[in-house]
Parts: sequence; structure tokens; C-alpha cells
Amino acid sequence: MSFRLLLAGLLATVVAAPLARAQSLQPLDRIAAIVNEDVVLQSELDRAVQNVTSQYADRPGQLPPRAVLERQVLERLVLVKLQVARAAETGIRVNDQELNAAVASVAQQNGATVEQLRQRLESDGMSFADFRASLRDEIVVQRLRQSFAQSRIQVSEGEVDAALAAQASSGVQYHLAHILVGLPEGATAEQIATGQQKIDGVKGLVDRGELDFAAAAVRYSDAPTALEGGDLGWRSVDEIPTAFANLLKDMTPGQIVGPLRGPSGFQLLKLVETRDAAQAAARTVTEYNARHILVRVTEVQDAAAAKAKIDTLRARIAGGADFVEVARESSEDANSRGDGGDLGWFPADAYGPAFGQQVASVADGGVTSPFRTDAGWHIVQRVASRQTDVTNANQRAQIRETIGRRKLEDEYNRYLQELRGEAYVSFRSGDRAEGDRAENSSGS
Repeated sequence: MSFRLLLAGLLATVVAAPLARAQSLQPLDRIAAIVNEDVVLQSELDRAVQNVTSQYADRPGQLPPRAVLERQVLERLVLVKLQVARAAETGIRVNDQELNAAVASVAQQNGATVEQLRQRLESDGMSFADFRASLRDEIVVQRLRQSFAQSRIQVSEGEVDAALAAQASSGVQYHLAHILVGLPEGATAEQIATGQQKIDGVKGLVDRGELDFAAAAVRYSDAPTALEGGDLGWRSVDEIPTAFANLLKDMTPGQIVGPLRGPSGFQLLKLVETRDAAQAAARTVTEYNARHILVRVTEVQDAAAAKAKIDTLRARIAGGADFVEVARESSEDANSRGDGGDLGWFPADAYGPAFGQQVASVADGGVTSPFRTDAGWHIVQRVASRQTDVTNANQRAQIRETIGRRKLEDEYNRYLQELRGEAYVSFRSGDRAEGDRAENSSGS
């Protein structure tokens, strides 16, 4: 798998393609689209399209003709430009320190150092500066989306209760994919007939086996999920329109229904697979009962002095001293010192990964070697451990998340349509897509 493929999952919002910046362009670089006061350059579009084609290198037949693919990708780049501009208007920024941390995270997830990441990108034809600019834009877009969700998306306890009841009655979650042939609001009879003809043609291609469903979605769907093969992910009954949910009850995995007329246009719906909702939500976590002794690192007590002190305390315990008494005498954690260092029951990640790893590394009754965290130096005595069923809490959290995600998806897509409709966008796609014709849009 090429590095571009590995990177694609990390930069899905911008089709994982670095966005070029005007100052780094060659003089002959052309404009692919004007977006308000900004532009999408042909070099940006070419790199984005190349990235998509590389993702489908092993199944090129799933991609639409080059001109169609360019238009799909160009629309995505236009939306990124619009979101970045709106984020700037609302004060959303990503500073260099945050960007450096994000770059380091991408490198780590790809099993590389930052310098190795730079070398791989450059060998793959991507400048490191363009990659950083693309990543910055992605983070900005994510923060804009988060800000939108926090200000507009609310999920009540009543909604969670109703969804739990619906889930209990059905007991099933559905993995779905769809193909959408969109219709404008207030579509004319002619537009409806054209849409019906197109969706029937797509259904015919799939039924005859000339294209699989994912390939047809990439090529023909008007939905935002087109380039992902129309994949909608896992949905509970409460996340699916009632008319569709009733159909799904009688479908088997792999089956396709439609065309179905909905608010957005005509759809084909595929049931990919099903799973038991309760099993998907079931979860147990390991909890520990432990005591600890903390020696802090301060301006008065430097790291070396703190380490020497914790080593002395550990030696006393190894020599037979009672952990509880040593904690009462010497621990510098004011919250637990009076209880002999008792932390009660807690999940492994409650005090950070380093603490959890140390507690997990010893048996019940065992004492860890000294280890360092942000709080200082610790030794921990693990008293006991247990498995705790958190299924109910996990179910509620999952349902709250899915309801919120569904609301956000609907509301944010409308928000993007508003941004797009209010923007001045002029496509100048060149001779490969539409000759020298420019399409101007101020409301579409």
C-alpha cells in the first residue's frame, strides 16, 4: 500500500490531498475555480484527483470518467474553501504549536518520524508545506463542525429513552449504503422525470452486474458519501426514516431496494450487513482497587531529590513496612494520604495511561516499582481487581452519540448548502473537463 493510501484515512475531510498555496505555485498554474475571494488552483485539483485515483488503484473500474471525477472533487475543494473562510470569520484558528502536534500525530500513526513523513511525502510528489496547509485546513474544518454541533445540536434524555426502547424492540443495527439522484427543491415535472430515468438506469446497471453498488455510487450518486461508495455506516432503527426501516425488516444482507422517492430525490438503498444491537453495545471494563504514595517534583524538591525519596520509601515497603502506614507518613497526595493512599475503585485510564499500565502490570497485592507521571513519582499497591459491566451506560452513550451524529449530519449538510448557495463560485475547469467554458454560480 502506498503512503498516499495510508494517509487518505487521516485526511478524509479534504480527500486527503494537500491543498497548494499560491505562493508555492509555478507561474503557469491555472485557476480551476474562483470561490468568493479565494481560488482553487488546477494543481490543487490535480493532486486531489490523483489521490482519489490512487485509493482506487486496485479497482479503477469503480471510478467515473475523469471529467465527472474532477467535478466531484472540485465541489469538495470548494466546500473546504468556504468552511475555512467561515471559520476564519468566527475566530477559529490553528496555531503553529497545534499544527506541529497534529503533524507529529500523523507521522506516529504511519509509523514514522516527522522527518520520515516529510521524505515520504516528497517522494510521493507532495511538498511538506502543502501537506501542513492541508492538515491545518482539515483541523479548522473539524473545529468549525464541532462549534456548530455545540451551538445547535442538543440530545435530550427523553430522546435517548425513546431510542433505547426502539432498540430493545428491534434488537438490530443495520450497515447501509445508498445512491442518491438529487432533485432540487420545487422540482419540475421534467426534472423529476429526468431523475427517475437516471436512477432507473443506475439500478439497471447494478442489477445486470455491470457495476457493483459501490462503483455505481462513486460514479453516479449525488450524495456527500459518493466517493466512499455510498457507505452510510451502522444505523439503529431510530436513525432510519420510518419508510426505509419498514423495508429493512424484510431484507437480507446484500439486497438492494428502490428506487425510493425521498425529500432529497430518488434513492437506492443497500443492506450491507446486520448485527445485534445489544451485543454491539455490551462492554465490560477492568476496574482496580489500589493505594498509592506520591512524591511531587517542585521548585524546592527537584526530580533527583523526589526520585531518591520514592526509592527510599519503596525500599522500606520491600523490607516489610506497612504500605498504609508509609503512605500516611510520607505521601504528598493530600487527598488520599489520610486514608493510607486509598484510591478506591477506578478504571484503568482514570489517572492516565502510565498509571493504568503500572497498576495492570502487578498482581493483586503487588507493589509497583517507582514510576513518573506529570504529578510526580509514584509507587502503587494493587489491592484487588474486578470486571464491571458498563453496558447500560455504554448503550446510552452510544445512542446519544448516534442521535447527535444524525442531527449534526442533517443540520450541517443544510448549513453547507447555505454556504454554497450564498457563495460566488466560478468554475474554470479547462479543456479536460468542460473546454474553455466557465460556469458561474451565485446561488447553486
